[in-house]
Amino acid sequence: MTDADAVPAMPDPAAMRKQYRTEGLAETDLAATPVEQFARWFKQAAVEAHMFEPNAMIVSTVDAEGRPSSRTVLLKHFDEQGFVFYTNYDSRKGRDLGGNPHVSLLFPWHPMARQVIVHGVARRTGRDETAAYFRSRPHGSQLGAWASAQSSVIAGRAGLEASYAELEARYPEGEQVPVPPHWGGFRVAPHTVEFWQGRENRLHDRLRYDARPDGSWRVERLAP
Repeated sequence: MTDADAVPAMPDPAAMRKQYRTEGLAETDLAATPVEQFARWFKQAAVEAHMFEPNAMIVSTVDAEGRPSSRTVLLKHFDEQGFVFYTNYDSRKGRDLGGNPHVSLLFPWHPMARQVIVHGVARRTGRDETAAYFRSRPHGSQLGAWASAQSSVIAGRAGLEASYAELEARYPEGEQVPVPPHWGGFRVAPHTVEFWQGRENRLHDRLRYDARPDGSWRVERLAP
């Protein structure tokens, strides 16, 4: 075997290091509310950094036995009332949130050496709000919400595609697709929102908004 034929060595995760040299985050830089601050960073991620899917977030839930699970979901709306995403209510995350509404959201904006971590409580959106969003989805995505019994075990892809094809024949392009009763949104009302900015020598800036009973926010700095 020649050197050219040699299998590349497995990279050592312990040796993978990046030195963050971005500007820091000071308390005086922050907006009055975490949603305002999130809007600033989100715009920078989407418009200035041109990140791929800056609205992708890791949603972590806990089941009835206390076992955590995480998955990537797309944020579809945010305002002072919270952060909204949509899913199948019969999926694992939907069932988890039905039993325990406490949830964590993580926006991993690695190219900017930034993270945003939200802890809060998830509540279902109203059916009117859900229907309005469902109607805005591409026709194929609407059919997909019916075709897939999300998180359930299936025998193979063929059955999934057959189900989709049947729906496509029943609701061709231009035909209104009904909103699935088992599908809808969750709005996560934040209790804490942490803004994490990478700094040199792992001395990162971590500023966290904590909700007060009167509706205002307290800002705390966390050790990195």
